[in-house]
Amino acid sequence: MLLRQDRAQTAIAVTLDIGFHAGRGATDLAPAAEIAERLGMARRGLEPVLQSLSRAGILDSVRGPRGGYRLARRARDITLAQVLGALGDPALEPGEPGLSGRLQDAVVAPLWAELDAMLRERLGALTLDDLLRRAAAAGLRRAASAPLNFAI
Repeated sequence: MLLRQDRAQTAIAVTLDIGFHAGRGATDLAPAAEIAERLGMARRGLEPVLQSLSRAGILDSVRGPRGGYRLARRARDITLAQVLGALGDPALEPGEPGLSGRLQDAVVAPLWAELDAMLRERLGALTLDDLLRRAAAAGLRRAASAPLNFAI
């Protein structure tokens, strides 16, 4: 049903960070340690999310000392619903099973189903590219992919 903020927000933040800092280029990689540092998280807490996103085909991972992560597809082809879907059921918070009664059955449960449908629709319509545009609108600029060389 409704999102559990911790894991869902982490998955979106990780994917956005990689899209912003690495992109899809063959040499543009975001190392896990750098992602963790930028997000203010422990790397070991980030690894399960990175693995889930890689298994789902949202991220490509490159092993080795110069390895890291990059987007597996174009940012405009990755919806937020796909990012959260990569996490499986733990990304979603089930309804409270202990609640019952006429008001719960007639009003609250249908309301929650309606809100859930609206949330899923909105997440399916938003892409990673939309978030990257929001970052640009907020004045955030990507670093140059290669250092400038002024040697003559």
